[in-house]
Amino acid sequence: MKITAADVVVTSPGRNFVTLRITTEDGLTGLGDATLNGRELAVEAYLREHVAPLLLGRDAHAVEDTWQYLYRGAYWRRGPVTMAAVAAVDMALWDIKGKAAGMPVYQLLGGACRTGALAYGHASGRDIPELLDSVREHLADGFRAVRIQSGIPGLDSVYGVAASAAGDGDRYDYEPARRTGTAHPRPTEETWDTRAYLRHMPTVFEAVRHTFGPELPLLHDGHHRMTPIQAARLGKDLEPYDLFWLEDATPGEDQGALRLIREHTTTPLAIGEVFNSVHDYTTLLQERLIDYVRSAVTHTGGITAVRKLLDMAAVYGVKSGMHGPTDISPVGMAAALHLDLAVHNFGIQEYMRHAPDTLEVFRTSYRFEEGLLHPGDAAGLGVELDDAAAARFPYEPAYLPVNRLRDGTVHDW
Repeated sequence: MKITAADVVVTSPGRNFVTLRITTEDGLTGLGDATLNGRELAVEAYLREHVAPLLLGRDAHAVEDTWQYLYRGAYWRRGPVTMAAVAAVDMALWDIKGKAAGMPVYQLLGGACRTGALAYGHASGRDIPELLDSVREHLADGFRAVRIQSGIPGLDSVYGVAASAAGDGDRYDYEPARRTGTAHPRPTEETWDTRAYLRHMPTVFEAVRHTFGPELPLLHDGHHRMTPIQAARLGKDLEPYDLFWLEDATPGEDQGALRLIREHTTTPLAIGEVFNSVHDYTTLLQERLIDYVRSAVTHTGGITAVRKLLDMAAVYGVKSGMHGPTDISPVGMAAALHLDLAVHNFGIQEYMRHAPDTLEVFRTSYRFEEGLLHPGDAAGLGVELDDAAAARFPYEPAYLPVNRLRDGTVHDW
C-alpha cells in the first residue's frame, strides 16, 4: 500500500497546531501531530520541505522501517524539531494501519491492559482560596487526581496558574504560548522569585491536604525553576503531604542533578516533557533516579519510539506519566491514550480539555468518564481533521514566556 501524498496543515483554533496527513493509493488517510509549542513553523518546514518528499511511494505498512529511515538516514538525529516530525509520520502510519485492519491502534499494540487511563487535571489559583475552589471544580468534573499550582505572594504572574494574568491581561487557560498581536512579537517576560516559591508551596499543600484529605493524588510541577539543592529542599518539605510526584524540579538537561535530589527526599520524581529520545533517559532509568517518564508521543518520535522507551522504563520499575496539556493536539492525545491502554507500566495521564474551537477542527472519539480516559474503539487513532474548520483559524505567532529574576537575570522556567 503505497503513500501517494503527505500534506501539512497548520491551524490555530485557540492555539497553533501542526498536523501531518498521509494518504495512500487505497484512499486511506492517517493523521500525525507535529506541534512544537512556540516553534511550530520550524516543524512545518522540516516536514513539508524535507520529510514529505521522502515518503512518496513508500509502503505505508512499513512503520518500523520508515521510522529508522527518517531517524538514521538524515544523519542529524534527535532534537525537538526532528523528533516531532518523525513522530507525526509515525502516528499517521499507525493510524493508517489501524484503519486498514479495522481496529483501534491499542489492539495492534497488544490489546488493553486496563479499562481506562487515570487522568489528572490542572487545578490552580492566584491564592489558596481560589486554588481550593479550582480543586473542587475538578473533582466535580470527575477528576480523581489533580495537579496543584498556586500564585506566589509578591509575583503578579506565574506560569501554570490559569487565572494568573499572563503579562497581557489574558488567562493561561488554553494558550501558555502568548499571542502579542504585534508585527514583531516577543515573548512575555515574567518576574520570578525562587525563595518566595519555596516558602509558599508547603503552606499550599498543607491547605489542600487539610481540605481534601489524604487519599486524593496530588501532583506539582516545578517547571525546571530550581537548583538541585533547592529541589531537594522542596521535595523534603513536601514529604508530609504525600505527593504523587514532583515534576521537572530542575532543568532536564542536567541528569546528574537528580542524584542529589534523590539522596535527600522520598517524594516521587517525574521528568521528561522536554526530552525527545530514549537516550535522554538512560542514566535516569538505570540509576532509578526518577519514578515517572513524562515524554510526549508528539515530541519523542511517535508511538514506535515511546513504546520502546516505556518498555525500557518497565525494566527499572519506572512508570509512564505522558505530557498531555493543550500544546498536544487531539491527534497527539489520542496516540498517548492508545499507548496508555496497552503498556503494562502505565502510571497516569495528564489531561487538559481542549477549547471548543479545537474540537471543531479535530473530531475525536476518545472519552473521559469517572476520572479515566479511553481512546475509543474507532479504527486507527480515532481522530479526524475538518479541513474547512481548520482553514478558518490561520496561524498566529505565539511564544512561551521568559522568566527573569528580580535582578533582571533570565531564569529557567
